[in-house]
Amino acid sequence: MEWKPTPVAASELGISKDTLKRKMESKGGFLENNLHYTLGPTRSSTIVWNVAAVRAAFNQRGLQARQEG
Repeated sequence: MEWKPTPVAASELGISKDTLKRKMESKGGFLENNLHYTLGPTRSSTIVWNVAAVRAAFNQRGLQARQEG
C-alpha cells in the first residue's frame, strides 16, 4: 500500500484537496483515520492518503446512494 500526500491523492482521485479533507471523519465525513489517511506529528504535517482505500470508500458510498435513490 502506498500513501500519498493530499495534492497527489486528490489529483489521482479527480477531486479537490478541500473535498478530500472534508470527507475526513474528524470533519464529519466517512474516511477513517489510519485506514484512509494518516496524520503527521504536528498540525502542519502533511496528511497522507491510501488512494486505493479512499477510492473504494467513495465507490461504496456511490453504490449506497444509488440503492437509496
